[in-house]
Amino acid sequence: METKILILDKDKIFVKGLKYSLEQDEYIVDTMYNTKDILEKINQNNYNLILLDLILPDSNGLTLCQTIRNSSQVPIIVITEKDEDISKLLAFEYGVDDYLVKPFNDLELKARIKAILRRVNYKALGFDSQTIQVQGFTINTLGRKVSIKGENINLTGKEFDLFYVLISNPSKVFKREELLELVWGYAYYGDLRTVDVHIRRIREKIEKDSSDAKYIMTKWGVGYYFNNSKI
Repeated sequence: METKILILDKDKIFVKGLKYSLEQDEYIVDTMYNTKDILEKINQNNYNLILLDLILPDSNGLTLCQTIRNSSQVPIIVITEKDEDISKLLAFEYGVDDYLVKPFNDLELKARIKAILRRVNYKALGFDSQTIQVQGFTINTLGRKVSIKGENINLTGKEFDLFYVLISNPSKVFKREELLELVWGYAYYGDLRTVDVHIRRIREKIEKDSSDAKYIMTKWGVGYYFNNSKI
């Protein structure tokens, strides 16, 4: 089955080289140099992954990430010169799946692409049934959808994977390092704060009061777990 990737970057020479490199691994690659009609292009082509620069000639890259995420669950890897911590944290806040600072080795990018695509497939996380129900939550593993008491919850791809790991192992405390490896993969060289950011985003979506969590709990100094006690 073919894998389609969209590259959005202002640097035409960089894009040409990256496109060639990815095509050697038999990816189908489309390119764009500005954001005109990008949502329409995404909707029409059903991409498996988007590579996106934050520095664009006609749009704010972070805002664009959020706009894409509001209408699509396609995985997004940011590829950019911006290496400030605040840019990385905001990117994850806006729903990106990974962040890579230029210049980078193509082999590292390809490893990250493979890790993400592996996790998009529900089998990669050991999904052995289409629907599970825990504590009022219904998780459709094929459709990668979550609802609580009939109300749909819009989780990003990584938020879904992280939530699934926790809820399918109730009361088990996971270290942040373990969650990084399970959800982002061995090839992901991210900061542990990535886990904290995603946990906070999930809490904001599933908890009545995210500052007084009832479902995803913190084991101080250790990590996180899903509370299986009756609520």
